[in-house]
Amino acid sequence: MKGRDLLELFSLAAIWGASFLFMRLGVGEFGPFPLALVRVAGASVFLMPLLIWRGELGALRAHWKPIMLVGITNSGLPFICFGLAALAISGGLSAIFNATSPLCGALIAWLWLKDRLSAVRSIGLAIGFGGVLWLAWDKASLKPNDAGVSPALAIGACLLATLLYGFSANFTKRYLTGVPSLALATGSQLSATVFLALPAAWFWPARMPGATSWLAVLLLAVACTGVAYVMYFRLIAHIGPSNAIAVTFLVPGFAVLWGGIFLSEPLTRAMLIGCAIILFGTALATGLLNPTRRPASAG
Repeated sequence: MKGRDLLELFSLAAIWGASFLFMRLGVGEFGPFPLALVRVAGASVFLMPLLIWRGELGALRAHWKPIMLVGITNSGLPFICFGLAALAISGGLSAIFNATSPLCGALIAWLWLKDRLSAVRSIGLAIGFGGVLWLAWDKASLKPNDAGVSPALAIGACLLATLLYGFSANFTKRYLTGVPSLALATGSQLSATVFLALPAAWFWPARMPGATSWLAVLLLAVACTGVAYVMYFRLIAHIGPSNAIAVTFLVPGFAVLWGGIFLSEPLTRAMLIGCAIILFGTALATGLLNPTRRPASAG
């Protein structure tokens, strides 16, 4: 991996880590549904000119039906889930649960696409989900807060989002392989916008959100969704998907950092231990860490 690619990898992790901060800043005044709508709509406005400029609009038209499903399951519904979670738990904790997305992807690939799971990968799945259960058990209070959301509900929403991410990744692999990445990114945000329009209008806040909330949500849309998609797909092209997925391991650290700096969110020992267990299991389950792999011989 070249130094430039490594810098972009860390920059992407920092941007995606900031998304949990921006959700926390904006969801209180917007609510989960309007927050998700503004996010995907803003990303669509950012990405559409790039799509037209690169001449890939035809690819979007040709594959709009499966892309629409990806938009709902990879953006629309997960963004609602994480917005709901932001009402009750810290951004760092949401990011830790979000890091289980590759675990869910590996599990769904095994169940649906019949991908072979080696013994090491199976152990990784067990370790990773064990870490999720342990951390969830430690944090899952059933008592709702002033927003009417309990930590248990917030954690459940995060885990539902990761299941949706896992499904979307495998659906994309099966039905959208070869489709230009920018067409997929833009189309998914457009379809999520259509999907969220009516429920967001129904739940639109009676009082106009303040400037801070609007700034947070616009940054969430443009930087953490639009720009981040471009960076992520560029990384996949430069260093390959197996290396690009390493960003998953960096996002929780940045989410905790931004939350601590700007919102004074605490980092507890349970979060550290749970995150370490989840990431270790994820590394095994995805093949990023394989103790049985033989080192390449010199010469």
